[in-house]
Amino acid sequence: MAERKVLGVSWTVFILGIVSFLNDMSSEMINPIIPSYLTDVLRTGELMSGSVMGAIESMSSLFKVVFGYFSDRFRKRKAFVLTGYTLSTLAKGSLALTRHWWDFLTLRALDRIGKGVRTAPRDALIAESSEKGKSGKSFGFHRMMDTLGAVAGPLVAIALIELLKGLPKETMYRCIFLLSAAPGLLSLLVIVLFIREKGGEVRKKISGVSTLRSRELQLFLAVVAVGALGRYSYAFTLWKAEELGFTVVQGIAFYALFNLIYALSAYPLGVVSDSFGKERLITIGFLVASLASLAFAYARDVYTLLLAFVLYGVYIAIEDTVPRAYMADIAKGYEKGTVIGAYHTVFGVFVFPASVIAGYLWQARSLEWTFLYAALMNLLAFVIMFLIKK
Repeated sequence: MAERKVLGVSWTVFILGIVSFLNDMSSEMINPIIPSYLTDVLRTGELMSGSVMGAIESMSSLFKVVFGYFSDRFRKRKAFVLTGYTLSTLAKGSLALTRHWWDFLTLRALDRIGKGVRTAPRDALIAESSEKGKSGKSFGFHRMMDTLGAVAGPLVAIALIELLKGLPKETMYRCIFLLSAAPGLLSLLVIVLFIREKGGEVRKKISGVSTLRSRELQLFLAVVAVGALGRYSYAFTLWKAEELGFTVVQGIAFYALFNLIYALSAYPLGVVSDSFGKERLITIGFLVASLASLAFAYARDVYTLLLAFVLYGVYIAIEDTVPRAYMADIAKGYEKGTVIGAYHTVFGVFVFPASVIAGYLWQARSLEWTFLYAALMNLLAFVIMFLIKK
C-alpha cells in the first residue's frame, strides 16, 4: 500500500525530515561554540583541536556499515534509528559537565557513535520509502530539513549568548550545552509516535553483499576516499573567521549563512540529480569543494569569506545528498543499509587523517596551507572521477 505524500515526498520521509530538523537544531546550537570552547575553555592547541574535531567527524562513520548490515539482517530500521538519536541526545546535554579535552572527546564520540548507529538504517528507510527513480528528491528533502535545523540552531545559539552574556563564558557555554538536549528529546518522541517499520517489506533473504563486489562501486569508493582526504571540519572555517578578526557571534552568523545555502540547495540538487545524473553531480561537487577551499585560503576580506561560505554550502549540499541517493540506487533491496553504510564508513575512515593533516598544517604553517591542501585533494578527486566516468 502506497504511503500518502506530504510536500511531494512520502509520509515516512517527511517525518524523518522533522526528526532530523529537531536533532540538527540541537546539534547546531552547540557546534558553532565548540571551536571556541576547545581553545578558550579547555585550552587545547591547534594540532590537538584539529585532531579532536577530526576524530569526532570520523567516529560515527566507523559504525555505519556495521549497523547498516544489522538493520538489513534484522529488518528493524526504527529500533536502530531510535537508539542512535537517543545516544546523541544524552551525549550533547552531558557536555555541560566536561572539564578536560578527553572527557569532551568521550561524550562527542558517544554522540557520533549514536550517529553511526542511526544513519545507514535511516537512509535505507528513506530509500525504501521513495518512489522508483526519485531517490534524489527524497534525500534532497531530508537534507533540506536537516539543514534548516542547522540554520535554526546557530540562531538559537546567538539568542542564548545574548541572553546569557552576563555570565562567565564557561558557564554560558555549559548552559547552552544543557539546553541543546530539549529539541533532541522532542525528536525522540516523534520517532516513537510516527515512524513505522519498513524493513520487513523486503522479503528476499540476505545472500551476500554482491553490490559491494562490483567494480563500479569499488572505484567510486576509492574516489570518495581521495575526496575525504581533502575534507576539513566546519571548525576550520570558524577559526578562519576568527583569524580575520571576526567575533564568535559573527562567526556563528557566517556559519548560519553556510547552513542556509546548504538547506536551500539540497532539495533542488537532489531533484536535479534524478534527471541530470548523480555521478555527474558528484563530480561537479568535488570541483566546487576545491574552489571553496581556495576561497577560504585566500580570504582577506568579508566578501571573499562570504563567497567561501556560499561555495562550501553548495559543496556540502551535494556531498551530503547525492552520494547517499546514488548508493541507494545501485544497492540491492535487501542490502541497502549495508551499501549505504559502506559509503559512510569509507568516507569517515579517511576524514580523520585529513583533519590531523589539516591541524598539523595549521600549526606548522598556517590555515592557508590547510585549505590549499584540501583544494588539491578535491581537485584530484574531481579529475579521477571525470576520467573514470568519461
